[in-house]
Amino acid sequence: MNWKKRNAKCGDFNILPQNYKTNNSPIILNGWVNNVRDMGGLIFIDLRDRYGIIQLVIEPENNSELAERAKLLKSEYVIWVEGNLRLRSNPNPKIPTGYVELLLENFGIINKSELPPFEIIDDLDTNEELKLRYRYLDLRRPTLQRNFIIRNKVYQILHKYFENNGFIEVETPVLMKSTPEGARDFLVPSRIHKGRFYALPQSPQIFKQILMISGFDKYIQIVKCFRDEDLRADRQPEFTQLDLEMSFIERDDILNLIEGLFVKIWKEILNIDIPTPFIKMTYEEAMTRFGSDKPDLRFGMEIINISEIIKNSEFKVFQDTLNNPNGIVALINVKNASTYSRKQLDNLTEYAKKYGAKGLAYIKFDKGEINSPIAKYLKNEEINSIKNAANAEDGDLILIISDKKYKALTILGALRLEMARQLGIMEKLKNIFSFHYVIDFPLFEYDENENRYVAMHHPFTSPKDEDLHFLDTDPAKANAKAYDLVVNGAELGGGSIRIHDTNVQSKMFQLLGLSDEDAEEKFGYLLKALKFGAPPHGGIALGIDRIVMTLAGTDNIRDVIAFPKTTSGMSLMDGSPSNVDDNQLKELGLALLKQNINSEENNEKNK
Repeated sequence: MNWKKRNAKCGDFNILPQNYKTNNSPIILNGWVNNVRDMGGLIFIDLRDRYGIIQLVIEPENNSELAERAKLLKSEYVIWVEGNLRLRSNPNPKIPTGYVELLLENFGIINKSELPPFEIIDDLDTNEELKLRYRYLDLRRPTLQRNFIIRNKVYQILHKYFENNGFIEVETPVLMKSTPEGARDFLVPSRIHKGRFYALPQSPQIFKQILMISGFDKYIQIVKCFRDEDLRADRQPEFTQLDLEMSFIERDDILNLIEGLFVKIWKEILNIDIPTPFIKMTYEEAMTRFGSDKPDLRFGMEIINISEIIKNSEFKVFQDTLNNPNGIVALINVKNASTYSRKQLDNLTEYAKKYGAKGLAYIKFDKGEINSPIAKYLKNEEINSIKNAANAEDGDLILIISDKKYKALTILGALRLEMARQLGIMEKLKNIFSFHYVIDFPLFEYDENENRYVAMHHPFTSPKDEDLHFLDTDPAKANAKAYDLVVNGAELGGGSIRIHDTNVQSKMFQLLGLSDEDAEEKFGYLLKALKFGAPPHGGIALGIDRIVMTLAGTDNIRDVIAFPKTTSGMSLMDGSPSNVDDNQLKELGLALLKQNINSEENNEKNK
């Protein structure tokens, strides 16, 4: 193929007019045709590569042969061009290269392109499934390419930062033992050992603890993890995390290390100085004030408990709630929202019901009047006390939930975020970053469906030293040496100090409902390793996909993963998961149940 190798890139010419210097050396560029505009007297071509976009110009009067050949050019053709740089007569200051253009002397078509199914532009109003089906075209869009440049920068910072802090990178297995505690495993059948399966790792958790027992006191790894769970905008079946473990440390050693990392990332990529030290907030405080274990601290609208104020209220709903020792009545004050209509409030009620609310009470303070369907059940002094407790003023809207404590708090936390979105508060705060740690999580939470305790984080998390005795008396009261890193209401990572004592680890398994036989079958190799001089250790895992999402300013995780899956776990570009032929199944000693196949086919047809 006849083409010329570039000696420059499209984004190289970020030149202000006062800095422009004539260069008689010909410039050669390679790239994709973004568009062609034939203006009669001039032909303009926008050439694009991952470094940027630059305007090319052909003067038909001076080069008719070149102008004639340019008629063959179409969007997404791959071409080489040769020409000389000059100042543009009509600059475009909206793009970095907008003050200069390349006067073409020659060009050649390296490869043609079919008509793309959508334009390669940033403001693309196209069905997402179509974009994922043609992901290789979608990835040509400058915004997506910018996201992956950010992602690459994050990787480089991670490597350098942890090398400078004495960490070593160790790769842990991708094929491992299935330990189905929590999310479902992806299973991989063994051809050699028929009827037996590997699992893809949900996390390298056990292996990194074993590395600590092996004497590697500072481990780091950028690792792929897999969870067969229902997907959301910020979840994928395979994801990437920064995995870290350290020996002979305490909680704050890890928190300070990670704080320094994020200060560096935000400074180098966004040129933003993050305020330090990061706030530390207990789980109980986060839930009580904000109704979330990953609260957004950029705005107020904090939860106010009014149980004491209305404990003698005549409103039966409140009384029924407070007759339960675990019940509370609480509110949020939405400033300047008294103009909300009945329809808007009905919609808010339906929103609250998605989180388990039985209903939503409200009080509007509007133009000196009180508007509320529950006002007739409340004494004037009760309403005034509620108003004072909420620091409410004329024009405010109070939203009230009554239920079991953590359920009520969670509902109000969701309403708090929804009101911030509806009122445009979130949009105004999108370039502000609030980092903090949530600490002292409960060690266990009780699963009423399974009628047993489950680990709030994972079964290897150490209880706080002062709470060890609760393991024998009242496990629900035990708090964990666990911590999450939160920014703007999103959890970027979580970790804990681990259990390094075999007896405590065995006790944890017992409280989680595992028999000694089950614990030995699933985790026997860890229990054995802990008997051979395990050091105190702890770590954290940071979600790289979510970190890049935050830096890039997108709320869709698929924007920062090169080849993502849909919300149903499909990869539309390559068609996975796909059927395999009978010979492959036979080699693995597997057969498919016919009813499952028919059911799957019907599901696809219904879609």
